[in-house]
Amino acid sequence: MQAIMETLFDAVYLIGVITIGIIMMTKNDRDKQYKLFGLMAVLLGAGDAFHLIPRSYALLTTGLEANAAALGLGKLITSITMTIFYVILYHIWRQRYKIERRNGLTISIYALSVIRIILCLFPQNDWLSYNAPVSWGIYRNIPFAIMGIIIICIFYSEVKKHADKNFKFMWLAIVLSFALYIPVVLWATTIRWIGILMIPKTLAYVWIVIMGYKEFRTEIKKIKSR
Repeated sequence: MQAIMETLFDAVYLIGVITIGIIMMTKNDRDKQYKLFGLMAVLLGAGDAFHLIPRSYALLTTGLEANAAALGLGKLITSITMTIFYVILYHIWRQRYKIERRNGLTISIYALSVIRIILCLFPQNDWLSYNAPVSWGIYRNIPFAIMGIIIICIFYSEVKKHADKNFKFMWLAIVLSFALYIPVVLWATTIRWIGILMIPKTLAYVWIVIMGYKEFRTEIKKIKSR
């Protein structure tokens, strides 16, 4: 039952976010913000597919341990695409609130993302093993967590400053995504049921995408009504 329900959830999630992303990328010619949102949504779905599709296959066939290599490779790809996801979200923040001169902040975001990706590529991560070392899971997620904290703070600050009702919970969605992800990094290897937190974590990402999509739909309706 778990295998069937999880597979159905993953299928709806992947098809949904990729479809939303394509719509936002192709049906908007005016606002770069929505194109970035669309790109971010497609990247989210495409990146997660490298992990979720092998996971569904494993659950429905010979099990997770027997498919450790495919799952590990998928996790590596997802780790990289999620890093890029937050870089794009940073640029959405700049585009939305017309932030121009923040060179130091931009360098910090890019530096942290590069460090994170380099750490992900170290062979010590042992991605292809079923019992990959927890220590390297922590190392590679330190710069990722710092990126997250920065993006949470800057969204919270600008949302408050501009009384941005449409994005007033953006910071909270990012907080939830990290709060649900950290226990998985720390304990999923020893306490397998902790992995279930990845479902609400995924829903937090869907919430981020939906916030952008809802405003996009509103803007499209305004344009059509003119």
